[in-house]
Amino acid sequence: MTGMNRQNSGLAAAFSMAEVIYHAAVRSIRKSHGNAFIGLILNIVQTVLLVAVFYAVFSFFDIRGAAIRGDFLLYIMTGIFLFMCHIKAVAAVLGAEGPTSPMMKHAPMNIIVTISAAALGSLYIQVLSLVVVLFIYHVGFTPITIYDPVGAMAMMLVAWFSGAGIGVVFMALKPWMPDLVQVSSQIYMRANMVASGKMFVANNLPSTMLVLFTWNPLFHAIDQARGYTFINYTPMHSSAMYPFYFGLACLVLGLMGTFFTRQRASISWQGRR
Repeated sequence: MTGMNRQNSGLAAAFSMAEVIYHAAVRSIRKSHGNAFIGLILNIVQTVLLVAVFYAVFSFFDIRGAAIRGDFLLYIMTGIFLFMCHIKAVAAVLGAEGPTSPMMKHAPMNIIVTISAAALGSLYIQVLSLVVVLFIYHVGFTPITIYDPVGAMAMMLVAWFSGAGIGVVFMALKPWMPDLVQVSSQIYMRANMVASGKMFVANNLPSTMLVLFTWNPLFHAIDQARGYTFINYTPMHSSAMYPFYFGLACLVLGLMGTFFTRQRASISWQGRR
């Protein structure tokens, strides 16, 4: 009987935590814009503009031949979608409620809830944007075929997870060095415009260039996603598991740093955010 009560109390605690994360995620989504629909439209417009810019760049410099044989816009979108999902996860987790936030005064709230809510809210917006953009392109312009949609979606989740892990590391460091973290996070997100590999194919890179990108988990996720999207492309210089392990290591280190920081948090830090 005691064991059953413990099991029931454990399930109740899990459902209670999930409910708190859900409401915190909704709050996180609505923080970016008061109207959730307008916030979604703005994210879709941002994604479409990035696709249009890269399409124009490829066309202007006549480097479309460097892309994978298949739908050229789909090739660009595989890079843009994962790039957006990754950097938005970094930014969302970095901007999550910290240990000195007034929200932490409420009993159900803790660091795990705020991190999970920020990451899930970011993922929700990006997945919804992906579905809307692909649906409009498929119905309004040309039918598209994704070789392995489950694998391609898994790579988007991996890109999101690694971004969330990196965001947790930045979040753990932010109370100690806010200015440096702000600059470093911006440099990381801007550098991924090139370092993510969304503008080229890993199989076409020489070994001397490849070493400049293989450190980046997003580079691996994008290259693997293109392997799942296009039937005639097989990634040979990237790993599907590397970004997952990278994100997991960052998550563990970031949570350790966050809990260390929480034990030493001061309300005066709130003004340094």
